[in-house]
Amino acid sequence: MIDKLNGKKFVICVNNEGNEASLVRWKVYQCIPDKTAEKHKEIRVIDEEGEGYLYSEDCFSSVQLESSVANTFIAEYAS
Repeated sequence: MIDKLNGKKFVICVNNEGNEASLVRWKVYQCIPDKTAEKHKEIRVIDEEGEGYLYSEDCFSSVQLESSVANTFIAEYAS
């Protein structure tokens, strides 16, 4: 099980309150590393619009995926 693949991290949305148009609760998303955002307790996520936006880290929980699943996820949904 992995939580990162080629520098890409995976999270699941556990709270989309106020962001219903951009985030789907219980969906897995790809994160983009952003050290500045981390300092402010935010993470950069590829959202429903296909763009990397900042959201509160409280909206997400880290997930671990099987390597083959992570590769498929990146290839099909997070490219």
